[in-house]
Amino acid sequence: MPRRPAQLDLFARPRAVGPAPVASEIAARAHRLPATLRFGTSSWSFPGWQGLVWDRPATATVLAREGLEAYAKHPLLRAVGVDRTFYGPIDADAFAAMAAQVPDDFRFLVKAHEVCTLQRFPLHERYGEQRGKLNPHFLQSGYATNEVVRPIVQGLATKAGPILFQLPPQAAAAMGGAAKFAERLHAFLEALPKGPLYAVELRTPQLMTRDYTAALHDVGAVHCINAHPTMPSVTHQAERIAPDARAVVVRWMLGHGQAYEAAVERYRPFDHLVDVDDTTRDEIAAVCRSAGTRPAYVIVNNKAEGSAPESIRRLVEELTAG
Repeated sequence: MPRRPAQLDLFARPRAVGPAPVASEIAARAHRLPATLRFGTSSWSFPGWQGLVWDRPATATVLAREGLEAYAKHPLLRAVGVDRTFYGPIDADAFAAMAAQVPDDFRFLVKAHEVCTLQRFPLHERYGEQRGKLNPHFLQSGYATNEVVRPIVQGLATKAGPILFQLPPQAAAAMGGAAKFAERLHAFLEALPKGPLYAVELRTPQLMTRDYTAALHDVGAVHCINAHPTMPSVTHQAERIAPDARAVVVRWMLGHGQAYEAAVERYRPFDHLVDVDDTTRDEIAAVCRSAGTRPAYVIVNNKAEGSAPESIRRLVEELTAG
């Protein structure tokens, strides 16, 4: 059978979305950043980013499926947070499909399935019959290895960045106290496969003790500095962690005094900054500077200031000023 002319293939499947044009100044600033410093957003399927990241209108469904390739062409976006894995693990093939859409220098920060970090299931209706019950997979290395780590490593290979274990707000006493938690966390991390960068994010300040930071340091894991109303400032967290940690991981999640759902309604469609937070930006910039030659990942959420791409642009402008 004769092969169809190559030029006809151009019309077989129109491109759903492409990268938005980027000002030459932004591209120039991107080149001035250290190669070890990567910025990214929490997920990428936001139609409101048209003109910032996307070159045309597209639905969230289309962007979730096909937008990553265009996203990765933005010079400031060399990483992305994969959030949907928090609600359920995905297989290696799904990760491989993501990896195929991005260049070799791109990295994924992947959130571990929440059952790894829930001591007891919340009373929310989405947990069904498990509501209120103790979670048998809490800090169980076997489950985390099989359902979280191995699919990430197999699917993303060299494009895997930090594997993030986010612990929701939980009373320290319910976990046997801060010292017992640190001991159990150490055993959990130590039993995971060696090689990946593991990051732990707390939403309970009482758990951020010397025992906690020592446990992370001993196994080569890192604390994820998170800008969130439940936690101390970025600067405070940065001062508590080991200065020689193997990498720096920061997530700018939610503005001061904001609640998650209220922020979604206030900031949608996430196309501009609404509540500018210069204090947090300055603190994150200082952490980026202190990283030196270590790998550094900064993931920004729309609910930090209203538009994650714009927050990142402002961060980069501060880091490359002068």
